[in-house]
Amino acid sequence: MIRLLLATLALTVATPVLADGTMPPAPYAYRQLDNPAQEAAAKELMETLRCLQCQGQSIADSDAPIAGDMRHQVRERIAAGEDPEAIRAWLIERYGDYVSYAPQVTAKTWPLFAAPLVFLLLAGLLVRRRLTGKDAA
Repeated sequence: MIRLLLATLALTVATPVLADGTMPPAPYAYRQLDNPAQEAAAKELMETLRCLQCQGQSIADSDAPIAGDMRHQVRERIAAGEDPEAIRAWLIERYGDYVSYAPQVTAKTWPLFAAPLVFLLLAGLLVRRRLTGKDAA
């Protein structure tokens, strides 16, 4: 009984080792559009979109399966005549702001854009106060 339990436990622990995580991306991820102008527009858009799985790579450079799916979606929508900015908006809606290398100012993100300006203003006021000597007695 103990041997059966130990064998079951060993198989349960060893099963993930047998999983193959080195599968290449789907074949459609490498397909290019027939129209060179559309392919150029798709590549330009793909360079500005971040892979959600990789460390800072664009979907054009990434080999991750999700990047292949995103490339396929971009090419499919470009081929259908959709505007690249509409595709970007759709991907941002679907995956969040992180997917774009060009963040947009929204109600959630405006403090990120305003904070550096506030800090510069405070630093300027501190420097001005120090140089004018108002604190010197």
